[in-house]
Amino acid sequence: MPIIKVNNRDVHIQELNRGAPETILLVHGMLGNLSVYYFRIAPILARHFHVVMYDLKSHGMSEKITSGYDLNSLTDDIAHLLERLNISSVYLAGYSFGGLISLKMAARFPQQVKKLVLIEAPNPNDDKTRLMMDAYNKESLENYLNGPDKKKQGKRLLDRKHRLYEHLFHETTIKKDVLQERDFFGAAEIAQIGQDTLLLYGAHSPCLEAGENLNAKIRKSELFALNGDHDIPLQEPERIGNMMEMFFRTQLAQA
Repeated sequence: MPIIKVNNRDVHIQELNRGAPETILLVHGMLGNLSVYYFRIAPILARHFHVVMYDLKSHGMSEKITSGYDLNSLTDDIAHLLERLNISSVYLAGYSFGGLISLKMAARFPQQVKKLVLIEAPNPNDDKTRLMMDAYNKESLENYLNGPDKKKQGKRLLDRKHRLYEHLFHETTIKKDVLQERDFFGAAEIAQIGQDTLLLYGAHSPCLEAGENLNAKIRKSELFALNGDHDIPLQEPERIGNMMEMFFRTQLAQA
């Protein structure tokens, strides 16, 4: 479980197929960690690519940090990570909040992002996507994670997410930082994104409207609604992995 120093902070990363000439970077969502990709999606991508996964600050095994959860800071983190790994450009994919980070990365550092996949990236101005940040107790978190259409999560996993939730929302600036991004989908920089973009959303997800919004704004984008909800990386991992692999390899074939 490698821990590396990036900008003087501990970052947990995992890599697969390091000898491949092209790299995919995978960004997980809030309250998650790199395991959302590691077991079932990353191995598919690693058949042809070098795959890099990392835990966001305060998530997983990365160092706990009290500030810097706005999209500029989080994309600076990616830029520092790529510099540390001596990688000039990547195929980039992000899930949920990681999708917002990836979208911002493509806008701020277009020369470092070859193609973009956004999985269930929410609209930060949508009240539904901010619901969890207003739930300040364990019971509310459990109701959110174990909703009527979700697979019930075990006590150990729930306790771990609750501890992370307590840290993030009581000991860091994440809520303030995320709320200041509420107008991100209306920013001109999104319409200027030039990378080929694959949008993957659950057909029954409250975030599907966000995907439709992005599909209308990003010139070179295509939207697919898969069977599932916001948890499609867990519900359809093989399909997502195969779709991502095909999407990224198309550019390789044209290069």
